[in-house]
Amino acid sequence: MERKVFQLGDVVQMKKSHPCGTNEMEIIRMGMDIRVKCTGCQHSVLIPRAKFEKNMKKVLRSADGGINNN
Repeated sequence: MERKVFQLGDVVQMKKSHPCGTNEMEIIRMGMDIRVKCTGCQHSVLIPRAKFEKNMKKVLRSADGGINNN
């Protein structure tokens, strides 16, 4: 299985949506855990890296301004 590639500042699409209704999250901290901020309500959540990688669908907008179409 190919490892998902993402970086700080990317906006990613998650499999499950946040209670506010959006499933887009911005990565604001990376390490063993990943902190993501909801693009809808600005709420931030700390998620273990393994769980984040499992629940992330794809990168929608890359931090460097590009759009990733995987």
